[in-house]
Amino acid sequence: MSDTYVGSIDQGTTGTRFIVFDSDGGVVSQAYEKHEQIYPEPGWVEHDPMEIWENTKLVVNEALDNGGIDASQLEAIGVTNQRETTIIWDKETGKPVHNALVWQDRRTTDRVEEIQDESTDTLSVEEIRDKTGLECDAYFSATKTEWILDNADPIKLQRS
Repeated sequence: MSDTYVGSIDQGTTGTRFIVFDSDGGVVSQAYEKHEQIYPEPGWVEHDPMEIWENTKLVVNEALDNGGIDASQLEAIGVTNQRETTIIWDKETGKPVHNALVWQDRRTTDRVEEIQDESTDTLSVEEIRDKTGLECDAYFSATKTEWILDNADPIKLQRS
């Protein structure tokens, strides 16, 4: 019987890493690739989702090759990601409709303040907190998703 391993994809803010562990938890092999930080305006941070996808495939293959490991020897792969980074994909093409809005991105701060100022019986920061357990903040994905839906290419959004 051949050795088996566990892999871990760590998709972080500045890059993507793949680590292969043996049955004792020891690191057998790993690979890392940085990705571009895009700053279209002050306070805005984006990533190219396709660059991240390509880098993920690259580091997985590189770590497996460097460790002399066949993909069939992986028993499991765990994934960590960038918290509240937000992407919407086109359901027909599988391509993103916009760059990823990174967890650090603050472009929706004005929208959050608007929600806080206009709290009504139908939408309030208290209701948001009660339902989600979270504060109303531009860090979270709800206002990022709204921004993408309001600003991305309408043709792409029709297919999402």
